[in-house]
Amino acid sequence: MTLDLAVPTTGFYDESACDLAEFSALTAQKTDLAAIPHAQKTLQNVPIYDMTALSPMLGQTASRRVLMAEWARVLQHGAGVFVLKQACPDHDAIDQATACYERVIAAERAAGGAAADHFAAAGSNDRIWNSLQKLALDSPATFIRYFSSPAIDAACEAWLGPNYQMTAQINLVHPGGQAQQAHRDYHLGFQTADISASYPAHVHDLSPLMTLQGGIAHCDMPIAAGPTKLLPFSQLYRPGYAAWRRDDFRAHFEAHCVQLPLEMGDAIFFNPALFHAAGANKSADIHRMVNLLQVSSAFGRAMETVDRIAICKAVFPALCARMAAGQMPDDGLEAVLGAAAEGYSFPTNLDRDPPDGGLAPKTQKAILREAVVEGWTAQALAEALEALAARQMP
Repeated sequence: MTLDLAVPTTGFYDESACDLAEFSALTAQKTDLAAIPHAQKTLQNVPIYDMTALSPMLGQTASRRVLMAEWARVLQHGAGVFVLKQACPDHDAIDQATACYERVIAAERAAGGAAADHFAAAGSNDRIWNSLQKLALDSPATFIRYFSSPAIDAACEAWLGPNYQMTAQINLVHPGGQAQQAHRDYHLGFQTADISASYPAHVHDLSPLMTLQGGIAHCDMPIAAGPTKLLPFSQLYRPGYAAWRRDDFRAHFEAHCVQLPLEMGDAIFFNPALFHAAGANKSADIHRMVNLLQVSSAFGRAMETVDRIAICKAVFPALCARMAAGQMPDDGLEAVLGAAAEGYSFPTNLDRDPPDGGLAPKTQKAILREAVVEGWTAQALAEALEALAARQMP
């Protein structure tokens, strides 16, 4: 048996052990042009695909798969990012969607202020959570035109396979809006450093395979408008979920990242493990709107539906009794919590259950732990669990 030297012998990644020299060497690579024969060109190592020219390939299964396989290689082994020029050629549909989103932003601001963001200061942009559903309910005809893009569908299927789950969030960055900090994305990228480090190294390899990040440009975006900063090949650094918060890694990102101008109707897709950050909008008059696509694998679901609220309520009195009798050690409590309660924050309704004070909302498991340790009443626990469930409803 041979050992994988990229994985520590402990089986877990540690932030302090991350190697900037290794990261630097990986991100100094150049795109292999032989691996991207269907790209129109590359810009700063990022493959650019002309979907007006390539759209006939998407109409036949064999040629569609050839193109999808190329995109998957780019995401996994290549630059980690590609651009599809005019993936959404119906600009009138984009304009109508933009008008819908502007109405939503105005209404949500009037109702209670700016939405929280994961990696940027609140107030520097406008965020619409679940823009997918809000567009569909506001204007079904526009939704149909907007999402009837074979190029978007093929890009999602290239990475995730069929039956993927689409979600979307609008990010509108106004002139003067500040840049985000460099980060990786959902799933592990939305966890704290301690929680991320608690997942075994092989799960760090799995996380990027579960989602695909994308964005549809709603306006022309020159560099001055602050399109996303990207570090090609950074997804190849396997301990990256442990490393991205380190100052030296972020400094390397800022020194070597690239930005690509986009036109209305262009789409960009990247591996969620790619180091990236929204750029600062230094323009005088461009309100940079992107519909951020976060697409999930069909496989990210359990086999059975389980009423975990009912389980939590049922076991709570017995748990409290064992705690009071000194019969529930900490490790035993954690094992019970893991079996009984939902330990993950997502999916949720981020309008009602925002990531305030962190990257992810409080979980059912955390509520049950708090109730047991602090000696809540059964009624208090029931109310807290039901309030969480209400916040998570679509």
